[in-house]
Parts: sequence; C-alpha cells; structure tokens
Amino acid sequence: MYYNYILLFLLMGTSVLSHAQSEHNKLFQIEGRVLNSEFESLSFANVRLINDEKELVLGTSSDFDGKFILKSELENGNYEIIIDYVGTTPYQKSIEIGDALDNKTIDLGNIFLREGHQIAEIQVDQYQSNGNCCSIDFPIQQTSTITSKSIIDPDQLKKINAPNNLVDMISLVSGVEENVACGVCFTNSISINGLPGQYTAVLIDGTPMYGNLASVYGLNGIPNALIDYVEVTKGPNSAMYGSEAVAGVLNIVTKNPKDQALLEINLQGSSHLESFNNLIFSPKIGKNLYTSFGLDHVYMNTYHDENQDGFGDIINLDRISAFGKISLDRPKNRKFSLFAKYYYEDRRNGLEDFVKNRAYRTLRGNDSIYGESIYTKRWEVLGTYDLPTKEFLRLDYSFSGHNQDSYYGSDHYVAQQYIAFTNINWRKFIKKHDISVGGTFRYQYYDDNTVATEDSLNISNAHQFIPGIYVEDTWEISKKFAVLLGTRLDYYQEHGLIPAPRLNIRYKPSTWTTLRLNMGTGFRVVNLFAEDHAFVTGNRQLEIQEDLQPERSYNISGQFSQIINVGKGFGSLNLEGFYTHFTNAIFPDYSEANKLIYKNLDAFAQTAGFNLSYDHQFSFPLTLSFAGGWRYSAQTEREDGGQLVSNRLELAPFWNGSFMIGYHIKKWQLSFAYSGNITGEMELPTVFDLDTDGNPLPNARPTRSKPFSIQTFQVNKGFEKINLTLYAGIQNVLNYRQSLSPLAGYNDPNANPGFSDYFDTAYAYSSIHGREFYLGIRWFLNRKNM
Repeated sequence: MYYNYILLFLLMGTSVLSHAQSEHNKLFQIEGRVLNSEFESLSFANVRLINDEKELVLGTSSDFDGKFILKSELENGNYEIIIDYVGTTPYQKSIEIGDALDNKTIDLGNIFLREGHQIAEIQVDQYQSNGNCCSIDFPIQQTSTITSKSIIDPDQLKKINAPNNLVDMISLVSGVEENVACGVCFTNSISINGLPGQYTAVLIDGTPMYGNLASVYGLNGIPNALIDYVEVTKGPNSAMYGSEAVAGVLNIVTKNPKDQALLEINLQGSSHLESFNNLIFSPKIGKNLYTSFGLDHVYMNTYHDENQDGFGDIINLDRISAFGKISLDRPKNRKFSLFAKYYYEDRRNGLEDFVKNRAYRTLRGNDSIYGESIYTKRWEVLGTYDLPTKEFLRLDYSFSGHNQDSYYGSDHYVAQQYIAFTNINWRKFIKKHDISVGGTFRYQYYDDNTVATEDSLNISNAHQFIPGIYVEDTWEISKKFAVLLGTRLDYYQEHGLIPAPRLNIRYKPSTWTTLRLNMGTGFRVVNLFAEDHAFVTGNRQLEIQEDLQPERSYNISGQFSQIINVGKGFGSLNLEGFYTHFTNAIFPDYSEANKLIYKNLDAFAQTAGFNLSYDHQFSFPLTLSFAGGWRYSAQTEREDGGQLVSNRLELAPFWNGSFMIGYHIKKWQLSFAYSGNITGEMELPTVFDLDTDGNPLPNARPTRSKPFSIQTFQVNKGFEKINLTLYAGIQNVLNYRQSLSPLAGYNDPNANPGFSDYFDTAYAYSSIHGREFYLGIRWFLNRKNM
C-alpha cells in the first residue's frame, strides 16, 4: 500500500516538473539554405546553435540542396547560430528565443558564405588572423565556386604593402597588373592576362559602374577604406555580367555596415610628403538599420625630377572621396542596401614652373609652359532590394555620372559620361538545379569635344540603349560534378542582337582537389577616345584608317586547384591556362614615328598563357606566397601578298611573378612582410630621341624592355587592448626606376619643352617614382566599447 502512495507521489512530481519545463521549454524550428556568392548550394555545411555559455545546444549539416533544419525544445534566452563550410568564412547570427516566438519557425532564408581560406579541418588557427591586428594570412584566396575566381582580402594586404586604392591592391594577383598609360599624368588601368585595361570589366557590388571614361581616370578613386573584398574572375564568367568582360571581371564588394566598427581611422604619410587619410563612422540606427559614412583624402603636392627630363616624376593631386552605405535587416535574410559616393580629383604634372606653388591654376592651357591638369568629378548611387515574394526576386540598380575637364598642354579635352543600369533577377531551386533568369537595361550617354562624337565617324554614339536578357542553370549533378550553363542576349542599336553563351564545369574528385573548365564569347563596342587618351597627351598625329567595327572574342580557360597538407601546416596550389581569339581587334599602333594608328585587324589577335601560384601556411607563424605566369599576346595582320605576319602586343609583359613572405610574433603583436612583383620583358612603342638640332635620331629607342622588380617591406606593431596598429614600410626597396625617361622630344631646341612636334609620352612602362618610406596608424572603436 505504501508503494502505491510513493508511486502516486512520483507521478505527481513528474507531472509538475513536466509542466514547469513546458513553461520554459518551447518547440522551435530554425531553417535556412546555405549558398556561396554564386548562389551555388553548399552541401554538408556545419550548422551549430550555441547558448550564452558557448555550449553546443543543437547541431546538423545542410543537405544536398544546402537546406538545413534545427528542431528542438529550447529555453527562453539568447543563442547564436554558426554555419561554416570548407573554404569559406563562417556565418554568425544572434537569435533571441522568447514567448513572442512560441511554437514558431525562424526562417533565415538564403545564407551566403563568403569564400576564403578558413579551413576548419587544418589546425593552424592559433597562427591565423581571425581579426588579429598583425598576423598575416593569404592575401589572395581561391574560391569554391564553379567559375574560376580569386578573392583579394584588403585586411590582409594592409599588413603587407598598405594599399590605398583598388589599383594598389592588385599587385600580388597572378596575371593581373597595372598598365601606365601616360608618362606625364600617369593615368593607369588594370590588365588581366596580358590584355589592355579596356577589356577588364569593373563592377561595384556586382553592378557595372565604370564606363570607358571612368576606367582611365576613376579607378584610383576607389579607396581601400570602402572595400570589403575584391572578386577577380579571369576569362568567361557568369552571363549576368555581360559580353564586354572579355579579359575578366573585377567585382568590388563594399563593406557591410553591420560588420563595421563604430569608428575607424587610418592616417598615412610618406617621405615624398604624400598624405593618405580616411575616416569611417558606422552607427546603428534603431534595431535593424545599419549605416556607414566615410571620407577618404589623398594629398600629393611635391616636385621631383630625378631623371632630369624637366618633368615631374611624381603625380601631384588632391583627391577626396565621400561615401556612405545603409543596410537593413529584413525577414528571411532578404537584402536591402543603398550605396553612394562622390569623388573629386585635381590631378596635375608637367614642368616645374607649371606645378610649383599651384601655378597650374592660372597656367592651364598655356601654350609655352607645358603641363597637364585634369579635374574629375564623379558621383555614384547603387542599391539592391530583394522583393518580398515567395520566390527569390532581386532588383539591382545603379546611376553614375563622370565629368572631366582637362588640359594636355594647350589642348582642351572635356568629356561627360552618364550610365544608368538595372538588373532584375529571378531564381528558382529545383532539386539539383539553380535556375536564374534575368533582364538588364543599360543606358549610356557619352560626349566630348573631339571628332569622336561627330556623326561622320562611326566611333561612338552620344546615347546608347542596351537591353539584355540572360538565363543560367547551375546544375549540381553530384557531390563531385557541377555545371554552369548560361547565355545572354543583348541588343545594340547599330549591331542588332548579340548572343554571349557561357559554359563552366567544375569537377571535385576529392575535398581538396578542384578542376575547372570555362568557355565563352565576348563582344565589345569600342569607345576609342574615352578609353585611350594617347591622342591628346603628346604630339603623335592621330590616324583612324576606317570605320571601327565591334570586336568579338572566343575564350577558353582551365584551372587545377589543390590543397596540400604538410605536417600541421597546409598549402594551396593553383594552375590555370587560358586562350583568347579575337576578330576585328583594335589595338593602338605606335610602329610609325610621330603617328598613332587605329584600325580593325584584317586577320586576328590572340592571347594565351598560364598562371601558377602557391601559398603556404606553416605550423609556426610563417606565411609564403609565390605566383608567376607566362603569356603570349600578339596581333596577326595580312600583308599585301596575303601572307600572315604576327607581332607581339606592345606593353604586354611576356611573363611576370610575385612573392610574399610574412612572419608574426604573437607575443609581441609584431609582424613583418616582404613582398614584390617581377615584370618580364615587353615590346615597347617605337620612339625616337632628338639630336642637338632637334631632328629624330636614325635609330629608335630599344623596343623591348628589360625585366624589373618593385619590392616592399612593411612592419606592423599592434596594441590590441586599445585597438591600435602602427605600421611602417619601404616601397620600391631596390629604388628601381625606368632607365630612360618615359618622354621623348622634350629637349627639342626649336620648341618649348612639351610643345615639340616630336614630343611623345608613350614610352611609359614602369615606375619612375623611386624608393620611399611610409608611416601609418590605424585605430578603431567597436560599438560594444561604447
């Protein structure tokens, strides 16, 4: 009988405990889908839910389609979900469980993991940065996407060579390099795989913002302060990007205000009296709105003439960029962001009398004291909005204006370019297929004060309307094999419908091995005067021999990637090969003295080569990166007798390489980095110096350069408790300068310097900046410190 009372008591107690538990523990379901930046599903991603004590509460993995579900009874409180996948940066999000969410599903929607070298299986975490102020990881990282893509990480580069803008950031990427376009104003562009800069598409947050005019004068105005990372895609890529990305794509991904510190400051000065400063303020407004506002300022106002040609070796400029971005936390991870930037640059160089004491302000356009003065004003607005529909539907839009007012000696050049772009993208996941369908509309206005905008020449139109549609299917055939098949169709008013098919294949025989094959076509309408200003700087006579027709290209590339375990360290090996065939190609022809000739090739042009890179992280805090490549870039013309003759493209290096060695002393929060790039021989324009009477010498300057190397050494000292980093370095350690002046005809006794009929600025192929020392400080204040 007593046993019955004891049993009844136990049953009552269990019921009470069960009821009490049910008051605090409620059934919840957390679900989502894990994708990479290309919307490719990430199978078997690790999904964990931890509590405030960092204890694991629930765990699972994403399925073949990238989907996951966490379902359990949970106590009220704060939790954090962590999702990681091999080769990506982990995703973290705080989740609050309370009575208001009783028995409800928390749908996180699409969760995008950024590619990177956060490899959880390889235990070297104690030496990797993970936000550390001084430890050095790989600055260039390969992705897991179907297309061949590299990621440039500014947070790592700033510990190696302190880049200040986009052009500074690409020096260590295999197959990507800066092209200097002028020996006076030092304008530049970015070349991929030996092709001139106009064949590279530059995007911001996946949106084409930089037209032909801006690609010459606007890239230096993209400060490092606003860049989260840069995606580099060589050759054929997503059909979404358009057919004009012949050489490849640089996609600048701007920083997410949500991930920013409340306040960031970077101040840097150099021994050439240059100053680089930026400030970013990122307050959170309310519960869901994150904002970021920044200011970037560059000042260079000094005169140096080490090569004694009478012209400055260093560009002088005042540049200011003001930018802002807002993002909104929305249900199901839907995206809303808005970005805006204003950029002003006052760039000048020339004779000392033109530059000193800002005399250029009154001497612009002077016909006796030569100088080049370029005023640039540019504004940009772009945004992304995911529509609140059941299916994925995203709207991207952008607007930009670029105004240039410049003098090249006494020649006045004024140009305007305005671009509006919209992209509507619908995606549907059907079993193993990610189907993407979209439409784009691009409006472009360009005008200048040259013959380019005259109706008599079929070179450019003031107004261009380019509508397009595209469709892509990412087919995850198996865990090892995936295909991206797509095409787009653009309509050009003068050329009709232009198709641009794409095929990308990825094969992963193991977790650490990846093979890729990419094929596609390109189509590019030439805006000659907007993208090549050689006709206004210097006195070469412009000769356009025919109506210039659009260029077409056919490209194939392949890549082999391998992660290598070596003891407790690991390495990443990447080998890629490429081939591009052009018809109707247009390249500037400098072969005739005092002439600049443009025409469509009557045969073809081609580029081919390979790039090899290897990165290694040791089990001790040493990081090594090496890269190199060989390329053949040539144009083939048909002579009068029908014979084909090939010549290498000018200013396209035959080979190049780069290296980086980084070491971190964790105890002292101290790191050292030695890096550099090596540029091989290249064909040079035909340029003649003058004799004492002002006549061209019978023999031209050397038409092939010698190899050269620009190297940088940097030291970083961190003070983590106060979020402060000091850094100092030497750029151009070996003090390399181009042996001959980039200018010719500057010493004509029959004309003022710069105004000779033989004055030529085309012989610029490397730096004449010389060695310089720099010192900087970085500091940030987190929101949680307030």
